[in-house]
Amino acid sequence: MKSQLDVCKAGFFIYKRSKMVIDKIENITLYFGLNNRIEQALKYIQQTNFESIIPGRYDIEGDSVYALVSMYNTKDENQSFLEAHQKYIDVQFMIDGEELMGYTALSGQQVVKAYDAANDYMLFKEKCSSIPFKKGMFAIFFPDDLHMPGIECDTSAMVKKVVVKVKI
Repeated sequence: MKSQLDVCKAGFFIYKRSKMVIDKIENITLYFGLNNRIEQALKYIQQTNFESIIPGRYDIEGDSVYALVSMYNTKDENQSFLEAHQKYIDVQFMIDGEELMGYTALSGQQVVKAYDAANDYMLFKEKCSSIPFKKGMFAIFFPDDLHMPGIECDTSAMVKKVVVKVKI
């Protein structure tokens, strides 16, 4: 929703009440100074040819920074939940395809699945804004950023995406 987003001079969106970042791969170097592990994740995204990589886990720095490459069909928003993490920052990159990414800042929403420490996630069912997430775009989601990946644009479609998990 445009009233909730600021369009910055560099061409990226930052949610007013949070730190979430969404941008195009062409601007990835703008974020190299956020912190060392996020920079590792961004450089991995920038330097890797994902067209030839099969789905799976790829260690960058053991459990501190690792990539999860996946392929899946997008689904209806009503079949999805917002998620949040406490131990890891998500750096997501759309390799191929397009989805809508649901987003809202964490601010006391009701939890529908309690925090699972082993898998570092909790789920929420709340209204949120949707942002088009297209091939060549990346996003950074911090612990106070509720996000809902994998939402279909018009109809279900196959996407290939990498999520780099960055330990806090």
